Amino acid sequence: MARTKYIFVLGGVASSLGKGIISASLAKLLQSRGFSVAIQKLDPYINVDPGTLNPYEHGECYVTEDGAETDLDLGHYERFSNVPTSQANNVTTGSIYKTVIEKERRGDYLGHTVQVIPHITDEIKRRIKLLGNTGKYDFVITEIGGTVGDIESLPYIETVRQMRWEMGRDCAVIHLTLVPYLSAAGELKTKPTQHSVKTLLESGVQPDIIVCRTEKHLNENLRNKIALFCNVEPSSVIESIDAKTIYEVPILMRDENLDTEILRKTMMPLDNQPDLKKWEEFLYKLNNPATEINIGLIGKYIELKDAYKSINESFIHASAANECKVNLKLIHSEDIKESNVAELLGNMNGILVAPGFGERGIEGKITAVKYVRENGIPFLGICLGMQCAVVEFARNILGYKSAHSTEMNPDTKYPVIDLMEEQKKIKGLGGTMRLGTYPCKIKKGTKLYDIYQTLTISERHRHRYEFNNEYIEEYEKAGMLMSGINPKDNLVEIIELKDHPWFVGVQFHPEYKSTVAKPHPLFVSFMEAAIKTMKKKN
Repeated sequence: MARTKYIFVLGGVASSLGKGIISASLAKLLQSRGFSVAIQKLDPYINVDPGTLNPYEHGECYVTEDGAETDLDLGHYERFSNVPTSQANNVTTGSIYKTVIEKERRGDYLGHTVQVIPHITDEIKRRIKLLGNTGKYDFVITEIGGTVGDIESLPYIETVRQMRWEMGRDCAVIHLTLVPYLSAAGELKTKPTQHSVKTLLESGVQPDIIVCRTEKHLNENLRNKIALFCNVEPSSVIESIDAKTIYEVPILMRDENLDTEILRKTMMPLDNQPDLKKWEEFLYKLNNPATEINIGLIGKYIELKDAYKSINESFIHASAANECKVNLKLIHSEDIKESNVAELLGNMNGILVAPGFGERGIEGKITAVKYVRENGIPFLGICLGMQCAVVEFARNILGYKSAHSTEMNPDTKYPVIDLMEEQKKIKGLGGTMRLGTYPCKIKKGTKLYDIYQTLTISERHRHRYEFNNEYIEEYEKAGMLMSGINPKDNLVEIIELKDHPWFVGVQFHPEYKSTVAKPHPLFVSFMEAAIKTMKKKN
């Protein structure tokens, strides 16, 4: 096989056009032809990683198998390709400069002046090639955050220019732009795309393929016009029309021959046709549900849908598996009171209490847990959601009215959620300690064993506070089972209620491992229980 090929996906005109989805869709198409593919994201902000970023700023912080806190686009990469990502798949400007400065402090540059070119660009190149140098991949797709012309992105664009000059046909550049529709004129306008490409050319980079995000179909004249003014072949002008769901984009890109163009540009074999039969089966089930249910997602960042991106997508995967449409209602935890909880949650067939940090909205989450526990509504608590279930049980079943997590109340008399002793000495963790994949042993005879059908699982974590093991005996006597335990540190990972249709709390984040090819069994089972509740109510 030829050397690893590097594909760069750049954006112009506006942000949020879908570079991540185009990158993931291209990866899926190349995979379906039998090629091995990795995707990475280069983010131009100066934070070292997204771990300390506010969800309102950046949306969800995605966690990889090896514990890296990364951009949420890595979630799309995994959900489409079904290949786990790692620290090597996400690079920020902050991490680049941090590495270069550390080298300078050590004297690695032998007293030379440290500059953007070549030192910063060399470090960017090194990071880009980390995945390719493993020898595992035919293609490495690199998405560059932001838009062409941003000051922050200039070192990355310069790096692309250098790699194209050095590697020739082993590199290709996809430029994603907007072709807006002006309703007053009744026309699609190509001028923004022309200007975006012109800006890219000023940096010395000629795109090989232009993907045009549009709400109306491009006609042949428009394609030829873009090709003429942007120095590409007409076949390399690809339409990316608005779709009902992001999961339709690989099919649309196949029909537009995006993968064919990439293989042609990089001189790779075109022998195999893309096999997307299973993907099309998934889409058929998703678009033709047999029934529908209402699920309430309770969190404190509901104004920004990307804050719970992986949870939303996990429900979509489970929807296809259950052939059921999910009407996901986002409910702000600060709005939930004892006086209105029945009104807000009464029509829900299932409730998920979302993860998060900090005290804001915590009492609303605890009130919601009490309502679903008492009314037999299926419940899934993730991370802080599980901890809320533990606190609620302590207050209303065990009788410890002042029970709480020491994250919220350091002086609580009943610290049912607490830090481990070794955690209390650790500083500078960005609010987290347990990051990445940890093993969990599941007890036989539990609901969780029925769901997973195995005694040992591994799931991804992002938290510091844990169930306080001093209370285990009291909880289990009262009917809350500790059905999953971390074998190394004896930490409670999963709780469930015996006398409830479906009540599960997990300390880990199952949403990070759900993909189109492998919907997460917890979400699938939770939805099955919600369907039963809906049918029983009707």
